[in-house]
Amino acid sequence: MHRVGSAGNTSNSVRPRKEKRFTYVLNDADDTKHCAGVNCLAVLKSPVADYLFTGSRDGTLKRWVLADDRATCSATFESHIDWVNDAVIAGGNTLVSCSSDTTLKTWNCLSDGSCTRTFRQHSDYVTCLAAAQKNSHIVASGGLGGEVFIWDLEAALSPTSKTNDSMDEDSSSGINGPGNSLPMSSLRTISSSNSISLHTTQSQGYVPIAAKGHKESVYALGMNDSGTLLVSGGTEKVVRVWDPRSGSKTMKLRGHTDNIRALLLDSTGRFCLSGSSDSMIRLWDLGQQRCIHSYAVHTDSVWALASTSTFSHVYSGGRDLSLYLTDLATRESILLCTKEHPILQLALHDDGVWVATTDSSVHKWPAEGRSPQKVFQRGGSFLAGNLSFSRARASLEGSSLVPVYKEPSLTMPGIPGIVQHEILNNRRHVLTKDTSGSVKLWEITRGMVVKDYGQVSFEEKKEELFEMVSIPAWFSVDTRLGSLSIHLEPPQCFSAEMYSADLNIIGKPEDDKVNLARETLKGLLSHWSSKRKQKFGSQASVNGEVPAGKDLSARSLTLSRAEVDGNAENDSMVYPPFEFSMASPPSIITEGSQGGPWRKKITDLDGTEDEKDFPWWCLDCVLNNRLPPRENTKCSFYLHPCEGSAIQILTQGKLSAPRILRIHKVINYVIEKMVLDKPLDSLNPDGTFAPGGQLQHSDVGGDGSFRSGLKPWQKLKPSIEILCNNQVLAPDMSLATVRAYIWKRPEDLVLNYRVVQGR
Repeated sequence: MHRVGSAGNTSNSVRPRKEKRFTYVLNDADDTKHCAGVNCLAVLKSPVADYLFTGSRDGTLKRWVLADDRATCSATFESHIDWVNDAVIAGGNTLVSCSSDTTLKTWNCLSDGSCTRTFRQHSDYVTCLAAAQKNSHIVASGGLGGEVFIWDLEAALSPTSKTNDSMDEDSSSGINGPGNSLPMSSLRTISSSNSISLHTTQSQGYVPIAAKGHKESVYALGMNDSGTLLVSGGTEKVVRVWDPRSGSKTMKLRGHTDNIRALLLDSTGRFCLSGSSDSMIRLWDLGQQRCIHSYAVHTDSVWALASTSTFSHVYSGGRDLSLYLTDLATRESILLCTKEHPILQLALHDDGVWVATTDSSVHKWPAEGRSPQKVFQRGGSFLAGNLSFSRARASLEGSSLVPVYKEPSLTMPGIPGIVQHEILNNRRHVLTKDTSGSVKLWEITRGMVVKDYGQVSFEEKKEELFEMVSIPAWFSVDTRLGSLSIHLEPPQCFSAEMYSADLNIIGKPEDDKVNLARETLKGLLSHWSSKRKQKFGSQASVNGEVPAGKDLSARSLTLSRAEVDGNAENDSMVYPPFEFSMASPPSIITEGSQGGPWRKKITDLDGTEDEKDFPWWCLDCVLNNRLPPRENTKCSFYLHPCEGSAIQILTQGKLSAPRILRIHKVINYVIEKMVLDKPLDSLNPDGTFAPGGQLQHSDVGGDGSFRSGLKPWQKLKPSIEILCNNQVLAPDMSLATVRAYIWKRPEDLVLNYRVVQGR
């Protein structure tokens, strides 16, 4: 599994404490489809309807209402901040999910999709879950680092308790608030010696039972119906058997030669099926503590198993893209279907089997689930060997199998996930390519696709869109969730500025500097801001102060070096280049001072979220217009006449100007100096144009005119060229671009000027 750095900060680090980051995920307009591989499936049969729950690598779960010929998405469950790895249904209407974000979450199956509780007991990715069908409140979770926990949801979700670290009760806003938990008088965890010991790290609150013994990662769990038996497997290649009531080990079963990826127990707990990366399926008799059958059906890793209710037949899928049905008694096996994606999980429903793969679509295949014997009557079956290489050898020898079914009976289409991306030099556009080969151009300050190029060469399009501009890297991007996740981390995220003229902002002076991150944050949180104003009144963001009772932490208000923008009073509006669509709103992933990271659509924020939910620097920026101290945004340079030129030397010392200043402003400066022949001692009081002073964008208008209107000398103005390294510079280049692409040295930039003759 791909490891990703966590959002948290280590407390013992000697480095300066890293601020919590703010991420936004750009969602597709169609919210009813997944945009990344589907890791897990769970079927719920209710008197009203049958439902299928899907959990995806896009970080969300979806609920589908199942009818004979269609499946309709009726809710999206959004709160996990990383891949959803598994999901089970417990107690009839509680959905439990686990994720690479290290949490378990519970949801009301038939709700609108809000998370009811978050459990933070695991220290690493949570990979798998198992539930007891008849003992409805017992759920087990397993993950990387060998952690296995057994949860009593009835006790864990009991409202009669006190707060604790291992779980958060999600508040009405769906963001993790302080949690409720049980007093721990009767609860225990199990140490590796199997003796019962009190968990001392949490003085109060519910603590799950820990099944300790795995030395390596756990990838599969299985539980019998009554919750009296738990099996686990992983990279240690052994099946471990536990008593989940105490967490004690009862046996260890050896036989597989590679990672165990799927486990099933029959309803009584007598028999166990295991699927492994060694391509074998094994049937174990737990009473005899041994493997009684091994089935060589697949040519590659077995990742998914589903059995009939009587445990007479098993459906299996995996890395070889194939779905097989095997009769466990006769060893007869048949290829049901082959598709183009590895199979990750299976769920039987009536006479069909739902298949989840690394693709974002989910298919239902005919399976004769109620009477699987019918499939074998069609012919084309083979006898499963009992040695792992027997299937591989058979396939090499050309005994190719013909699948029984060519097409699925039902498909829930997904959206092609993004697999490749490139941040363009303008630092506002990102070029992406998805699994269908389609290339698109996104504008990340508006969260939308501005151009869909269709299926073209990504590399050629990237070269075609290349611009010679230099803007600081103010955000980073990843596509781990199948969509663009844009990460903002202070203070670097506030390093990029543009002039309002370059952003085509109407109604703002053209040479006002616009901070890209600040305007993006204001755009993302505009819905939250308006909700907040409705709740707290207009004082919610006046004078840079937060209403009483919602006070920001002291450090944000006493930051002596923080700068407040001069245009604060009229700057609360969101400009068009930073307006996000409310039809397909982005989701936010971030965390505040309490409760851990969370994810939510920007339109689902209700205005009550505060510093417990958002990073303080983010609130300080949006509410108070304050930015943290940043690195120098100025560029120092020397301005000399070209060698051999007879023009007078205008400046002796070093000049300083914003990095985004355009060369045409430097040209205007030179013209103004030459034509007006200002003596060097007639300076503006602020030192503008002084050697070592500042060359301000605002001293010269966009057309070269001074603020006081057109001067007579402009009719006579000579034609001037600015050069760097003997290369004539385009007037619309910025100093930063010249430095990055023409000068290419660490020392201060040197620009030369000359009069162009004969114009």
